[in-house]
Amino acid sequence: MRAYLNGNEAVATAVRLARTEVVAAYPITPQSTIVEKIAEYIADGSMAADYIRVESEHAALAACYGAAVTGTRVFTATSSQGLAYMYEMLHYVSGCRVPLVMAVANRGLAAPWTIWADHQDAIACRDTGWIQLYVETAQEALDTCLQAYKIAAHAEVLTPVMVCLDGYVLSHTEEIVDVPEQEAVDRFLPPYQAAYAVDPERPYVFGVGAGPELYPAFKYHQQQALLRAQEVIKEVDREFGAQFDRTYGGLVDPYYCDDADVILVLMGATAGTAREVVDDLRRQGERVGLLRLRSFRPFPVADLRAVLTAAGVVAVLDRDCSFGYEGVLATEVKAALYGSPAPVASRSESQWGQPLVAGFVGGLGGRDIGPADLAGIYRQCLEALRHRDRGGELVLSGGWQR
Repeated sequence: MRAYLNGNEAVATAVRLARTEVVAAYPITPQSTIVEKIAEYIADGSMAADYIRVESEHAALAACYGAAVTGTRVFTATSSQGLAYMYEMLHYVSGCRVPLVMAVANRGLAAPWTIWADHQDAIACRDTGWIQLYVETAQEALDTCLQAYKIAAHAEVLTPVMVCLDGYVLSHTEEIVDVPEQEAVDRFLPPYQAAYAVDPERPYVFGVGAGPELYPAFKYHQQQALLRAQEVIKEVDREFGAQFDRTYGGLVDPYYCDDADVILVLMGATAGTAREVVDDLRRQGERVGLLRLRSFRPFPVADLRAVLTAAGVVAVLDRDCSFGYEGVLATEVKAALYGSPAPVASRSESQWGQPLVAGFVGGLGGRDIGPADLAGIYRQCLEALRHRDRGGELVLSGGWQR
């Protein structure tokens, strides 16, 4: 069935289709309409779930954690300061390997106070041990939520997943969405069978204390699970594609990258605008491409290298900043490419080795990133390459949209 849904409604639809059993959340813009829609489903009987009303986001995630360890499929959603308020529980949930799913309608962090989109809220939780998947469209938001339940509960992973969608630009923008039939979703996502759950007949303890002799082992296994998740995310995306005829590339989503001299790397809904800019520049004869990063954690080093190594310049657009340094994604891409082998054959008359990575920061606090802004980034990178080809030095310092 095709329906006209915004990103938040698409997420709520996925949560209903996944037969989620427990939902706990505290309202915060721009996430609120996700759980309001879920509450409507429960109230009208189209979704059989318990909705737990709580006094804060910290309590919401604590309630989900408690419900999940009883062996139920759970969901929550939040944004910005609400996600920050969950910070303590984020570590408990991931450290106890609880496979729940949370939607994050990305929004800037105060101060100054804002309700508009950027990625600072989720990026600030980079090291909490959660898988982070960023989506481009409402369709992908729905599909990724379904995939997230399967990824999180996979025996090789057992790790919670954040599904991140840009606030307002995606959360409140309507588009035509193909809503799968319940029977098809049931085949893709069978009833949840928890690998570990509290049981009075066979007691388990979650969240134990661990001294120095045990703590590193817990963290080692958590790290290994995140690394294994890379293949599981790809596998689940392929399985989803086989059943629903839609895939998203697993970890990364390249667009016209095979012969590109300049590749722009970014996350989220801005990719839709960037595709239009790539098409326009290609018509003008410019070899440019786009790499949309879908999985920020685990970070897909091998997949990035496979796509980016042959480019002359890799431009990275961050909707966040590690203050005092640069955009976080730019740092991550530089680290991923460090030491990567140069391409066997050059794509221009002159040889170049490892690509130059230039970081750009834009779209903070909902600032619009239009086609002219993205075209300007590509033009700046192309000009730097031509300057190098004329015998000059390849220098590119990036930029900040103020």
